Amino acid sequence: MMDCTRETSTLQLVAASDADLPFARDLTRRGMLPYYCQYDLLWLDEAFDQAWGWREQWLVLGDGRRLGFCSLSQDSRALYIRELHITETVRGQGVGTWVLREMNNWAAQRRLPWLRLTVFKNNPARQLYRREGFHEEGEEECFVRMQRSAR
Repeated sequence: MMDCTRETSTLQLVAASDADLPFARDLTRRGMLPYYCQYDLLWLDEAFDQAWGWREQWLVLGDGRRLGFCSLSQDSRALYIRELHITETVRGQGVGTWVLREMNNWAAQRRLPWLRLTVFKNNPARQLYRREGFHEEGEEECFVRMQRSAR
């Protein structure tokens, strides 16, 4: 098992390039497909690829290895985490927590009052989001909208 303190000290967020699209799409599809199937939603690679062009795309790197991917957008009030996916090999080792804390810092640096995300109702990541100060703000069919104050 990896030492979380040591590992998170080597983490970086690096702007993703178009060459990283297949990695990000595959990681997202693998993580989300069970929820899409459960809620009878249709996964479309084309929809993911289209969003790639208008969102901020970031790779989560640790010791030069791709450990995850984060997709962002923003408006005048909030930084939105559109996607946050961590590879299975490092889940539960503090990487997601580190990314959420960095996103909170980024929202504050951009002078945005809120950090927001949407998550499937039955996604265990909701526990992580709650621990990191996110509050549930509303529900839609299979999703929960969550936010926290950026400080």
